[in-house]
Amino acid sequence: MLKAFLRGVLKPLSFVPAVFMMYVIFSFSAQDGNTSGNLSQKVSEIIVECTNEAFELNWSDDQIAYYIERIHYPVRKLAHMTVYFLLAISVSFPLYVYGVRGLWLPILAGGFCVGFAALDEYHQSFVAGRGPSKKDVFIDSIGVLAGVLLVQFICFLGRMTIFRPLAKTKKEHR
Repeated sequence: MLKAFLRGVLKPLSFVPAVFMMYVIFSFSAQDGNTSGNLSQKVSEIIVECTNEAFELNWSDDQIAYYIERIHYPVRKLAHMTVYFLLAISVSFPLYVYGVRGLWLPILAGGFCVGFAALDEYHQSFVAGRGPSKKDVFIDSIGVLAGVLLVQFICFLGRMTIFRPLAKTKKEHR
């Protein structure tokens, strides 16, 4: 009885991380062009400066500025992929818990996440200094695909290595 109650309460809460990720993505997209650019610029600076220090490269200020500018665009696009990777994971796991398996998982979770990416790009058309980009939706989709495939792989491994042996043990004890 307690088990059924906990399932009834906890299963719907499994979607909370997905809602949180959608909020995070929406918040980043609501930033004006300058704020968004400055954030990714700062991340690029941290990466270059840490690399310079960690490998004792002793780059000049001009070299540091050059490398910051060089990685700025890839850092922005990797951020797109990463947040949509996390969104896909946070959408796929609850769907899996609710019994969505096989080909339906990438169709439903992937379709939802790519649809959200498209709506998010549309939302950016209303933000100062920002605009929609089909290329960004494609980049987001790569993150979505990787996230959904990772969830399918992890769940498959779990079924094969943990849950199937447990089910056999339960049958043997009956």
